[in-house]
Amino acid sequence: MTASPAERYAAFRRQQGGPQLAEFESGYPFGLDAFQRTACQALEQGRGVLVAAPTGAGKTVVGEFAVHLALAQGRKCFYTTPIKALSNQKYADLKARYGEDRVGLLTGDTALNGDADVVVMTTEVLRNMLYARSSGGGRALAGLSHVVMDEVHYLADRARGAVWEEVIIHLPDDVALVSLSATVSNAEEFAEWLITVRGDTEVVVEEHRPVPLTQHVMVGNRLYDLFVGGEVSSEVNADLVRLARDEAQWIPRKGQRPRRRPVPARPEVLERLDREGLLPAITFVFSRAGCQQAVEQCLRSGLRLLPDSDRETVRAHVERRTADIPHEDLQVLGYWDFLEGLQRGIAAHHAGMLPRFKEIVEELFVQGLVKAVFATETLALGVNMPARSVVLEKLTKWNGETHADVTPGEYTQLTGRAGRRGIDVEGHAVVLWQPGFDPRSVAGLASTRTYPLRSSFRPSYNMAVNLVDTVGRESARALLESSFAQFQADRGVVGLARQVTRALEALDGYAGSMECHLGDVRAYAELRADIKRREGDLAKQGAAHRRAAAAESLEHLTPGDVIAVPHGKRSGLAVVIDAGLGSPGDAHPLVLSQDRWAGRLSTADFPYPVEALARVKVPRGFNARSAPDRRDLAAALRSVRVEKGRPPKKRSGAADDEQLGRLRAALRRHPVHGCTDREAHLRWGERWTQLRGETDRLERKIQGRTHSIARTFDRVCAVLEDQGYLDGERVTETGRQLARVYSEADLLVVQCLHAGVWDGLTPPELAAVVSAVVYEARRADDIGSPPPGGPVLDALREMSRTYLQVARAEAEQQLSYSREPDSGFAWAAWRWAGGATLEQVLGDDRDLTAGDFVRWCKQLVDLLGQISDVAALTGSPVSATARAAVKAVRRGVVAYSSVS
Repeated sequence: MTASPAERYAAFRRQQGGPQLAEFESGYPFGLDAFQRTACQALEQGRGVLVAAPTGAGKTVVGEFAVHLALAQGRKCFYTTPIKALSNQKYADLKARYGEDRVGLLTGDTALNGDADVVVMTTEVLRNMLYARSSGGGRALAGLSHVVMDEVHYLADRARGAVWEEVIIHLPDDVALVSLSATVSNAEEFAEWLITVRGDTEVVVEEHRPVPLTQHVMVGNRLYDLFVGGEVSSEVNADLVRLARDEAQWIPRKGQRPRRRPVPARPEVLERLDREGLLPAITFVFSRAGCQQAVEQCLRSGLRLLPDSDRETVRAHVERRTADIPHEDLQVLGYWDFLEGLQRGIAAHHAGMLPRFKEIVEELFVQGLVKAVFATETLALGVNMPARSVVLEKLTKWNGETHADVTPGEYTQLTGRAGRRGIDVEGHAVVLWQPGFDPRSVAGLASTRTYPLRSSFRPSYNMAVNLVDTVGRESARALLESSFAQFQADRGVVGLARQVTRALEALDGYAGSMECHLGDVRAYAELRADIKRREGDLAKQGAAHRRAAAAESLEHLTPGDVIAVPHGKRSGLAVVIDAGLGSPGDAHPLVLSQDRWAGRLSTADFPYPVEALARVKVPRGFNARSAPDRRDLAAALRSVRVEKGRPPKKRSGAADDEQLGRLRAALRRHPVHGCTDREAHLRWGERWTQLRGETDRLERKIQGRTHSIARTFDRVCAVLEDQGYLDGERVTETGRQLARVYSEADLLVVQCLHAGVWDGLTPPELAAVVSAVVYEARRADDIGSPPPGGPVLDALREMSRTYLQVARAEAEQQLSYSREPDSGFAWAAWRWAGGATLEQVLGDDRDLTAGDFVRWCKQLVDLLGQISDVAALTGSPVSATARAAVKAVRRGVVAYSSVS
């Protein structure tokens, strides 16, 4: 059908974009790509958008256009990110573009200009705003027109991913949502869910990288292209395949070591990349210690990647950014080695570093003044540090439990850092050759560009009381049914339901084929199955009885008894040398066989009771290790004449069992027993029975997935009712306290407050005790320093008892939400809140890094602030203590602003 002039004009406008897009693009350094233009046009038309594109493709341009649109309309835009580092970076970008007075930052521990027209925040902050709106505190959302959710694929994160879905579900309907995601293989599925919960949403999937990525393998000091021609293809470089085959097939001669091609040292790798013009480079090392060791290796080698003319520029930048840090703290933080590395163009980047130090590395790297960064994979989360090259030393990493292979999604995310748009013609991914290297496996990682997005959503205690208080219990169940988790579960149910339908059709066919004109084949088959089960049960009982009898008979053997070993390599006659009595039922007699073998036997050698057939005198002082002694006793054994031992007659319990007899009689009386086609009928019956069992399992799986989120919500509510936070549809006073605690340990925190566990503690003591709620050791064997004694230890013990009460209540509802308090940071928190210096605190715990210390302290400050607010609702003195604890912890390195 021919389109009308109005429709053609609308299509033309959609293609060209509106006036706001033209104005936005005119101020942009690059022309917009087709996918960016499509997404921006949809936004200007008032629609939501989902943009899934590779790292470095420029999808954040769409988020920036949403900011432009909101400001042009006189409205507000919130820009959310998954981590504070990204929030800080985006805040700096937008502040430079729109001015400090129009841009704010909210990250939980940092609040700058929160009422601005554009506010950058972590996703948790927006979630908390949405719940505050529902309880009457919605001023912050007034005038909001756009929300950008950067790195939205983070909703798959097990610990924090649920927050993304909460925000998407609870955002007001008139707010346009901009979802920016890495390339995922099920973007259409995610978009379909977004359309369901948010309305009209444009889906823009871009798989093209604006800067092509060339894959390399470094063997020794030589660089090979992974693919023929350099581009990703199905043809792997034949030279690499040959090298791998030669290494695998080479058999060393005696005294030779296995052939192993040397792995180049880190300074050698960087020197080679520098000669090839492939710097700046990010080398991913999957451990913090490894990152620091890499920098130290480069410093010891004398490697310098910066000319002397840049050294002073670097030094001036670092000194300006660290001017507010006391000199004594700089010494503790390893500042001088950090500065020396930067002046050579080399740095580490990992979570164990002071946040300010990480920011300095990022700033200098973007300016081209740091040429080599050794980083953990957290850098791949979206921090704006694109490089010309990315180096992967290994393709395995420790995941907290075992060394696991890097997944295709992780490989794509890591190598996606390579290639700077507008600077590089192409990016380069370099994998170092390791023993056992398989180039085809690496090619598979490089060729697989996408990974599926899987929801990690589950209702929390805080979410439950907020929802019940806002919309009621039944409406809350319905709301949770709209989550992406339930959406994916329901889609899986569709496939399972199809399998069940096909199985039911096949069952009908089998039922027809197993019909017999004489009687019910299914009933006859069930009789046969009952007989088989009964015979099996009786056989097991008989075997167990025989094993017990054999064990008992071994205990009655004495030295000199001649026995018959029934089977095995030592079958035949043997004489007992030592009874070998241990615990009851566990005798291991030492025997000598006719062929002079001496050794111990056990019940495994005797399937039935053993008895003495004759006797032989064992000489006093017989030594089983003496060859002459064994020879003489074996000769005496061979001269003994005995009737060959026979096993006792095997009693057939099956034959004498009354129940089995009745079943067999019923089988013979059944009409089908006399059918000439009986076995053919039964073969169809066996197929029917097997398929029926498989179908039952599928139906149980469907039942488990259907309304699974709502059922979990019901169990959460049951725990809350049991503990007094809910009373049917009513949220109790303690429930309202719970609604204001946003922590994974929300229930435990309010339980401790309500029970008075923290009453009477001083600010340092409270900081120490509450740290056990936020802190979680990185490794199971990382126990930290022991906590201080006295009131702190008493409160920690009471917290543990409170946790056990919560855990028991959860177990009754088949939940496992709460985590046991971890006191590994209590000593450090107590010392710091008590006024100790940074050197004293870090010196007490050699495994505690400055970055970890600051991160745990900031989380502690955040939770202490919540505790203060919640305790104030009841007039508890803990409120004032928590405020004082916040002040005591938020000082020194913890208080240094993490925003430029």
